[in-house]
Amino acid sequence: MMSGVSSTSGSNTMAQRWQRADQHHSGNVYAFPDSQPAPDEAITALNLVYQAADIFRGLQDRARETEARAQSLCREASEKVRRSEIKAEAAEQAYRALMAAVDQKLKDASKALEQAQANVMAQTDKRAAAEVRTQQAEAETREAKRALVLVEEAIRKRLLAADNLQTRDGLTAVA
Repeated sequence: MMSGVSSTSGSNTMAQRWQRADQHHSGNVYAFPDSQPAPDEAITALNLVYQAADIFRGLQDRARETEARAQSLCREASEKVRRSEIKAEAAEQAYRALMAAVDQKLKDASKALEQAQANVMAQTDKRAAAEVRTQQAEAETREAKRALVLVEEAIRKRLLAADNLQTRDGLTAVA
């Protein structure tokens, strides 16, 4: 950029040229002034081109920054989705493992319950058998006591009869 050029002088020169062009106007045809632009106009035009280039560069930079931010946001969102999918898969696996463990514990508890019921039935059967044996033993004991009583009575009768004989024989011999 040239520092000595003022935009006012460039505007004045341009206005003068248009005025001259209006003077040469005849019908639909305009006469153009010299084909060489004035040095001030060329500098102004060049400055405008530089400004436009700066604006375009700024727009491109902003577009690149926006695109970079968008890509970054997409990467972050994609990473969050990936992490969420990993967490969901881990939760699913943990759920499946928990359900398998619960199922196994239910099977174990069911087996233990069946075993306990079988043990109760076996103990009930043993108890019933023991009661039957006890009743048989009691009946045998009663029978043995009756037999003993009968034996005792028989022995007494014989002893008393033998005593009576001796006493009778002793009395007969004394007499």
